[in-house]
Amino acid sequence: MKIAVTYENGEIFGHFGHTEQFKVYEVENGKIVSSEILDTNGSGHGALAGFLQNLGVDVLICGGIGGGAQMALASCGIRLFGGVTGNADKAVEAFLSDSLNYDPDAKCDHHDHEHGEGHNCGQHGCGGICHN
Repeated sequence: MKIAVTYENGEIFGHFGHTEQFKVYEVENGKIVSSEILDTNGSGHGALAGFLQNLGVDVLICGGIGGGAQMALASCGIRLFGGVTGNADKAVEAFLSDSLNYDPDAKCDHHDHEHGEGHNCGQHGCGGICHN
């Protein structure tokens, strides 16, 4: 299993669509066997779901996340655990011990007011879907 965490300076980064790095953990038999920090290379919003899918990620732990990105992750088959804060390593350990404190309704509220006149979701992929 692979678990990705939005990452900045050891902590869970608070906004999925703006994360510049993920820490990706390889898990076998319920234990972390390796991890690496990967740059997103400027990918944002919906493109990040495809980025994670290409890495073979099964689970994402993050802070806030918009509805479009949630749909993109779901279309890629990536399980989402949002609304998480604090140390990235400790969050993964909590997930593995079934004690992760997360918010199943975590959303980035700023998306609600950005979708006004002249806004095209296709420009930044907020409604993007995963392409196999």
